[in-house]
Amino acid sequence: MPRIHLPSPVSTPFTFWYLAVLLATTGPQHLFGESVSARLLELASTDAHNLWHRPVLSLVSSALWLGDDGWLVYVVIFTLAVAPLERRIGAGWTCAVFASGHVLATLATELPVMAAIAAGWLPVTDGRWLDIGVSYGFFATAGALVPVLARRFRAAAVLAIETGIVVIYLIDQPTSLGGIVTFAGHLIAAHIGLLGWSGWLRRHGFAGTLPRPARRGGRVRPLAGSVAP
Repeated sequence: MPRIHLPSPVSTPFTFWYLAVLLATTGPQHLFGESVSARLLELASTDAHNLWHRPVLSLVSSALWLGDDGWLVYVVIFTLAVAPLERRIGAGWTCAVFASGHVLATLATELPVMAAIAAGWLPVTDGRWLDIGVSYGFFATAGALVPVLARRFRAAAVLAIETGIVVIYLIDQPTSLGGIVTFAGHLIAAHIGLLGWSGWLRRHGFAGTLPRPARRGGRVRPLAGSVAP
């Protein structure tokens, strides 16, 4: 099985410092008071209303908050998916994979909602549900990690990703429109990483390099930082 290493500021700076930012924004939320915290999250949400009025700000800020105090869970999932990818392709490209999932999956799911509201098919209130967090970016990096794994691990990894998406959907109000939109966003993000980045990973020699160590001077590419973003 692939070895598990905790994120560090040297080997995985993107993963480490991103987790530090999430801890810095999520940990003190209870100190702000419920009303202040709710207002901050509302302003950061990538719902249809915010995307219409301040698209860039909402896309960036929504990825800097977590909706609850479950940041320890994200330490685990970042360690299992984001950090191993970063060790192979570097911090810059890992950030690019993460951002592609976060931005493209958000737009792919929220733009239809915006259009439906503008056409009168949905009420205006459906443009103001809380939509924050890093799960789209995470699922994109998890999807991109699959081609990097040795073939014997890929089927299990895909099954784990798809199962995780279904479990989140079943837990998070599956009958609501927001739950359906989030479910679709998770699926899109995972396949952005799995399909959208697989060609790039193969061309640069990263496919199938986990758990086999990368070697300098051989057929396998060096570890993180070998490709400049």
